[in-house]
Amino acid sequence: MMAARQIRTRPEDRSAACEYLKKAEENYEEMLTAVQAQRYNAAATLAVQCAISSADAVCVFEKGMRSISQDHYDVCDLVSSLSIAESSEKSRLLKRIIARKNLVQYERRNIHGDEALEMVKTTTRFYQWVNNCISPPARQS
Repeated sequence: MMAARQIRTRPEDRSAACEYLKKAEENYEEMLTAVQAQRYNAAATLAVQCAISSADAVCVFEKGMRSISQDHYDVCDLVSSLSIAESSEKSRLLKRIIARKNLVQYERRNIHGDEALEMVKTTTRFYQWVNNCISPPARQS
């Protein structure tokens, strides 16, 4: 059996989760505005940033740490290791978003509308899951 690969992490106070969530929320709102205005490159870039900040938020909230690895896929493994419902499923969503990062941020070609819409949909599902994990809806008494 192979030993688990060590992910480079940095300890963070769990209270910092709300700071990462605020970044995620601002990127999320701007992503929606950009896609509505058919600014697909911007929407896709904001989707990647929203997803990464969301992942940092949930990891800090749950484990008191975040990934500082140069490999963004390591944050997917960190999310997958969380002991909360659906974490491995949501880690796969995050992987799909991060898989587009290179195309979005470094390649010459522009993002097509259908690609941006798919990224927005996937990012929305991931962001909303994180948001619910960190700030669960108020329970009816």
